[in-house]
Amino acid sequence: MKKWQCMQGCGACCYLDLSDRPEVPTILNDEEFALYQSLIGADGWCIHFDPLSRRCRIYENRPRFCRVTPEVFEDLYGILPEELDEFAVQCCCEHISDRYGERSFELLRYEYLVGQSVDSPQGDPPPFH
Repeated sequence: MKKWQCMQGCGACCYLDLSDRPEVPTILNDEEFALYQSLIGADGWCIHFDPLSRRCRIYENRPRFCRVTPEVFEDLYGILPEELDEFAVQCCCEHISDRYGERSFELLRYEYLVGQSVDSPQGDPPPFH
C-alpha cells in the first residue's frame, strides 16, 4: 500500500483556479469558500505560493482546506481515515499531471516517493508530512 506524502518542491495543489476545481464551491462552507477565492492570484496560483522554491509561504498557518489530515479529509470529502493514503496519492498524481504533465519529472519523482513509502522489512517508511 502506498502512503501519502507531500513532495517538497512540487506545489501542484497550490494551483487554485476554479476552472480546474469546479467542485470546490460544493465542498467548502461559505466562509472557507470566500477565503479560498481570496487566495487565488491573477495567474490562478495561490498568492502564498512561492514559484521559485515551489513552497507555501504560510505553511504553518495555511487554511484547513490545505491540510491533508484524516479529520479534514473525512469532513470535506467523506474519506475514511483508512482510505486517506490511497485517495490523497491519487489526488496528488492528478494535480501533478494537470500542472506539470503526465510524463513530467515531477510526476515520476512523486510516484517514486510514494512507491518507496511502502512498509518493508528493510526499514521504516519516510515520515508522514
